[in-house]
Amino acid sequence: MTPIDLLIFRFLLASCGCVAAGLGVWAVTALCRRLPDFPMQRSMWLLSQITVVATFLVILLPHSERLRVVPPIDIELATQAQSVAPETTAALAAAPATGAASATPPETVERSWLVLGAQTWLLVYLLGLGYSLIRLLQARRMLNGLAAAGCRVSALDQHHALAGALAGAPAVAVIEVDAPISPMLFGLFRPRLLLPRHLRGLEVLQQQMIVEHELTHLRRRDLQWMTAGIFLQTLLWFNPFMRLLRENLSWAQELGCDRDVLRDRPRAQRKAYAAALVAQLKMQHHSVRTALAFGGVSASTLAGRIALIREPVTGSRGRGARIAALGGLAGIFVGSLAFQPALAWRIDPVPELAPPTLAKTPWPFNDAAPPAALNCTALVDAASGRRLVHEGRCDERVTPASTFNIVVSLMGYDSGILRDEHAPALPFKAGYPAWIPSWRATTDPTSWISNSVVWYAQQVTSKLGAERFQGYIKSFDYGNGDVTGDPGKNNGLTLSWVGSSLKISPVEQVAFLRKLVNRQLPLTPKAYDMTTRILTSETLANGWVVHGKTGTAYPVLPDGKDDRKRQYGWYVGWAQKGERTVVFARLALDQKQETSAAGPRVKQAFLRDLSAWSAAL
Repeated sequence: MTPIDLLIFRFLLASCGCVAAGLGVWAVTALCRRLPDFPMQRSMWLLSQITVVATFLVILLPHSERLRVVPPIDIELATQAQSVAPETTAALAAAPATGAASATPPETVERSWLVLGAQTWLLVYLLGLGYSLIRLLQARRMLNGLAAAGCRVSALDQHHALAGALAGAPAVAVIEVDAPISPMLFGLFRPRLLLPRHLRGLEVLQQQMIVEHELTHLRRRDLQWMTAGIFLQTLLWFNPFMRLLRENLSWAQELGCDRDVLRDRPRAQRKAYAAALVAQLKMQHHSVRTALAFGGVSASTLAGRIALIREPVTGSRGRGARIAALGGLAGIFVGSLAFQPALAWRIDPVPELAPPTLAKTPWPFNDAAPPAALNCTALVDAASGRRLVHEGRCDERVTPASTFNIVVSLMGYDSGILRDEHAPALPFKAGYPAWIPSWRATTDPTSWISNSVVWYAQQVTSKLGAERFQGYIKSFDYGNGDVTGDPGKNNGLTLSWVGSSLKISPVEQVAFLRKLVNRQLPLTPKAYDMTTRILTSETLANGWVVHGKTGTAYPVLPDGKDDRKRQYGWYVGWAQKGERTVVFARLALDQKQETSAAGPRVKQAFLRDLSAWSAAL
């Protein structure tokens, strides 16, 4: 499974998660609706929509291991083939068979049904989103058409409904149309008020209260609230609860305007207002979602609205209901943080397909290694930068561990701190890190690289000084470039690359190694030559010479302690044969405790795999 596949699958989970969140939000609001004044609180309905969208984004975006309480979801692939450039695949297919039969390695990766389902859902989502946007554009076009067909009312005092109504109101264009519509307000940036010609047939007081209702929408900035609700519903068009919440937002806007218009009015005027609402509902053929219409109700909600018009709520302002709703929404959002799934993938080995030399694929690393939650193999042509192999999660940054000694060697020889393969030879002193017995001895550059002696690298970086050390890292564009070390410990100069602040991904390792091989770093020729000379090299049977460096480190747990049950294993470097050079990086994370260091295991597995397909490079 590629990182893109993983992202698409996370999108599917996010879609399911936001529907579940929508159910929870709807349950919370259903309970709160029984409390006084809550249905009129437009902020609660919009915040409910925002909570559902936030849950969707929280699942979709990278999560926090410190907050998550559910275990990872393993996505098992039935078969796995290496991602190799077409030229490489063709060359492998043409390789002569040496056994009883020959077979062509698979050229495509068979997707699991989960990945195919996720890809199908993404396509359905995009189609549905496009359809929803088209519907919105059609509604906007219809409203613009009505406005264009009408006549702008310039002499406002000649219309009974407008006499004195616009005084102190925000600027709005009034257009009278000869169409069976309800008075409606639309236009986010250029508000326009559409008044049907048949409105003149109502009593003057009714006309004035209807227009006041629409102007109240304008004063309350309901157009902006409506637009936000429609945008969120369109974003999650597939979620039925988003539609219900948006409809309740519209309902709250209408009830709020009714309350403001009818405040302190006598009972007779309230009855006239309700009669006008019924009359407009009969005249209106259908409502427009992108407009605020006076008659924007359905037959199912008309009775409830008229009841509230005749007998307004006189109880509390519903502060308790809002507090309860806020608590419920906050609980749903926090739950989405804690219970969102983390994804990993497990890849079954490919059965033997061809002669023994081609039976090994880049994945898994070896027969004994457990399936890893984090693993990558990246192989790139040094000259052109063309990807030859790119498998696994290659964009995730982790500690470089002892692979950073390549960088220290370049800096040391460039600055003159290191002189040749055996100078300077530094004695071991009490207080130096001595995690391995071989470190308790006099060490020179060759034995340092071979044994990954941490204290020797620390002597080099200490002599460089913090400013020069940071300057080198910045000019190399190495990983995240953070050499500050552990917070509050001031150890960046000596430990930033050992499970601390400095992190790098396999992709960034390969990019750095290309610059090294092509001598594109701001270094002296001696720095390149001596670093190549002291690096451990291996010569494969087919003539490829491999220069590389291993690295082993423990992951860091959320409490800052090392996870002693697992290890990162690195092997990075370059391979040469004649005029051809390729750079590589392999990274693995053990899922259970192993008896041997991860770096050497990863190296041996990579060299076996490289022998299998390097003839095609």
